[in-house]
Order: sequence, then structure tokens, then C-alpha cells
Amino acid sequence: MGPMLGALLKLQAVEDDLAHVRRRLRSKENAVGAARRKVEELTAQQKALHEQFVRRQSETDGIELERASREEEIVRLRSVLNHAKTNKEYSAILTQMNTYKADNSKLEDEILKIMEGVDSVKAEAEKVATQIEIEQRHLDEVAQSSAQEVTKLNTLMADLKERRKLAVRDVDLDAMRVFERMAEARDGRAMARIEVVDAKSGQYSCGGCYMSLAAEHYSALLSKDEIRRCDSCGCILYIEP
Repeated sequence: MGPMLGALLKLQAVEDDLAHVRRRLRSKENAVGAARRKVEELTAQQKALHEQFVRRQSETDGIELERASREEEIVRLRSVLNHAKTNKEYSAILTQMNTYKADNSKLEDEILKIMEGVDSVKAEAEKVATQIEIEQRHLDEVAQSSAQEVTKLNTLMADLKERRKLAVRDVDLDAMRVFERMAEARDGRAMARIEVVDAKSGQYSCGGCYMSLAAEHYSALLSKDEIRRCDSCGCILYIEP
């Protein structure tokens, strides 16, 4: 292997480490993000339950107010009943009282039904509140652990970037352009080893995409220090030293 491809391989080794660090950083960010979204989802659920609780409580208060108003009217009619002058008047007042009593009985049943729903919402809200506490503790632990790991990874990233600057110095400018285009497109992996499938029959494949390669790539790299690229994925090809 010539000096140009050798320099590219050294650069690729640094690029591989950089890509690995970037993936670990993304993994930490994703872990914190997932834990935070869980807390946010539960908080939104808790808010919706609170609004539902308030709405049902308000509905109960309205019905209770109506029931109390009818109860007052029953008390008033009872007093009027004692002063009824005719049987017809007495019967009419009594009918009105009974109607109010029947209505109040229905309202009481409705209140009980709504209160059962309120209790159910309250129980669910308490359950969600407990889940929020658990997930918040988990989020705090993940965030703290990730912060420590991220600090280490950023230090490592800075060191690798300095190593990359040194590695770049030994790479030809034209070769560097090709390398950087491929590294950007393939998450840092710009080079691929030529895999020997069957040397006797001239069968080779790309170690990057595993597609077949023309034998001329292998033959050329045995004697030339040049850029040869996979016809399928475009990676810079090399022969393992």
C-alpha cells in the first residue's frame, strides 16, 4: 500500500473513532429526550385529568344548586299547602310538591353518578402523579449520568479532532475532497476494504456495501497508489495491508 492510501487509512481510523463518539453522544441525548418526553406526556395527562375533575365538580355544583332551589320551593309549597282554601287548590299544590320531589330524586341520582366519575378521575390523577414522581426521578438520574458521560465524550471528541488535524496533513488535497464527501454521506465511513471472495476466479466484493467488484480494482491497487472507488457505494477502496 502506497503512502497516499496509507495516510487515508490513518485518517479513516480517526474518523471511525469520531463517528463512534458522535453516536454515543446522540445515544445520550436520545436517552434524556425519551425520559423527558415521558414526564411531559404524564404531565399533560395529569393536566387533562385535573380539567376533567374541575369540569365534573362544576357540573355537580350546578345540579346541587338546582336541587337546593327545588328543596326551598318544596318548603315554601308545604307552608302554602297548610293555607289551601279548596280541595282543588290543595291537590294542585300537592301535585307540584310531588313533582319537585321526583325531580330532586332524579337530580340526586345524577349527582351520585357524577360523583362516582369524579372519584374515578381523582384516583386516576393520583396514580398519574405517582408515575410522574417515578419518571421524574428516572429523568434526573439519566440526565445526571448523561451529563457526566457527555463531558467525557466531549473531551475525547476534542482530542480526536486534534488527531484528525494531524492526520489530514499527510493526505493529498484531491484525495481529501473525495474522502470528506464520502465520510459526510456515510456517517464517517469513507473507505472500504476489498474482500477476496475467490482469488482464482477473480471474484471480489466491497467491504462497505458487499456488492461485487471488478477484478481490475484489486489488480490496480496491488501496484498503484491511487483512488479507486466502489462502483456501487462509492467508497474509496483499499487492500488490507
